[in-house]
Amino acid sequence: LQKVHVLPQTVLYIADAETFSGHEECHEQKKARKRNSKETAIALEKLLPKRCQVLGLVTPGIVVTPMGSSSNQPQEIEEGEAGFALLFPKIDGVKIHTFHFSKDSKNRVFDESKFAEAGLKNNPDLRVVLLFGYNSWKSGATRFLHQIVNPLNEKSIILAGGQVESFTSLTSENNNAQPGEACGVVGLAFSGPQIQSATVLLDQDVADEKTAEAAMQRLKAANIPEHNTIGFMFACVGRGYRHYKTKRNMEADAFRKFFPSVPLFGFFGHGEIGCDRIVTGNFVLRECNDIKDDLLHGYTTVMTLIHLGSTK
Repeated sequence: LQKVHVLPQTVLYIADAETFSGHEECHEQKKARKRNSKETAIALEKLLPKRCQVLGLVTPGIVVTPMGSSSNQPQEIEEGEAGFALLFPKIDGVKIHTFHFSKDSKNRVFDESKFAEAGLKNNPDLRVVLLFGYNSWKSGATRFLHQIVNPLNEKSIILAGGQVESFTSLTSENNNAQPGEACGVVGLAFSGPQIQSATVLLDQDVADEKTAEAAMQRLKAANIPEHNTIGFMFACVGRGYRHYKTKRNMEADAFRKFFPSVPLFGFFGHGEIGCDRIVTGNFVLRECNDIKDDLLHGYTTVMTLIHLGSTK
């Protein structure tokens, strides 16, 4: 942080499992791997201001725009070691906060009063919620995710994200590791009247360059301002070069073609959250006659734009 002139207030970092935990000689060394992950998380957090909110995720692969690159070409890194961190400073008119909901084995019904405590209800300035489920293989994980997503499925809010392998940092709760073998949801909420956002869903039928670019045209048609804007890509591990018949970086390249000045970040995960939707004032991309959008998917990609307001 020696060259950072504006200290971060919120940090989102994502890395693949190999990068974060290191190479293990055998799969039986789970305890050593967990200990290594926790030590790595603590070391990263020590580099940041004490009051900084930090959310760290581990995923099968990542999507990153190397900011030191002159071309700023976003890259889909499905194999090998890679990771990135997004450092958000204090932004006038914008509030970013982390949240965590863990499945309670005693209560089958989720207490929705926790949404208000997390700023996800009774918050007229809420615009975007990035959701990340973990331990999705656990019994009851899918049902629990529905309990979180369904009440938030409102036309005035963008929901996007996916299923990750684990989370390693959540410093707002002084919690440096995921709670045992529980399942749950962590995320970031973006609030502020100046925020604009849009998402598009690339379903299983999007399988070549032409259809991928058509999806980006839908996102472009949202007319979200592109300055002070971040792109997020949440893709299934079953997509990437396998889905596009060995052609790599297809979706990231399509994004860059239509958004050459917007950095793109994200990951390859085990399930996707999102739909076609725009939030700019009171306008939404499509009306569904009060029917809730289907937000949980597999073998898809969700592309999201978040505009944080004018920098002037």
